[in-house]
Amino acid sequence: MIRWIVLVAGLLGAAGVAVGANAAHGLESSLAEQGIDAEEIVKRLDQCDVAVRYHMTHMLALLVLGLQAGPTRLRRTTAASIFFLLGIALFSGGLYSMVYLGEMGHWAIVPCGGLCFMLGWLSVASLAIGARPAASTDAH
Repeated sequence: MIRWIVLVAGLLGAAGVAVGANAAHGLESSLAEQGIDAEEIVKRLDQCDVAVRYHMTHMLALLVLGLQAGPTRLRRTTAASIFFLLGIALFSGGLYSMVYLGEMGHWAIVPCGGLCFMLGWLSVASLAIGARPAASTDAH
């Protein structure tokens, strides 16, 4: 187990639940109170849904990486974890910024986050390269 990855996954899980709860129970009225038109509110709610979905999916991937990690593949596990963290920060964070602040800064933030997610998954795939099959306990 890699403790820092498990810790960060737990914190990201709690944050994802909090954002999801806010989106489900107060975001729409909060945006309406700010004078944002109905069409824009629907767009922002959809963006928030996508951000939370990717956030939570990749938090679970981080958790699995942190729990299964052993010393033999530490670099690739750490690389995948860092790519997933960057993906959550850039992709979901960029969308959260758009939802809550009405702006995201630079346009490339969200696509760069998506690229980080892809690199994270490729890093996960690389864990299988050179992996030895587990010893069979089957009596056959």
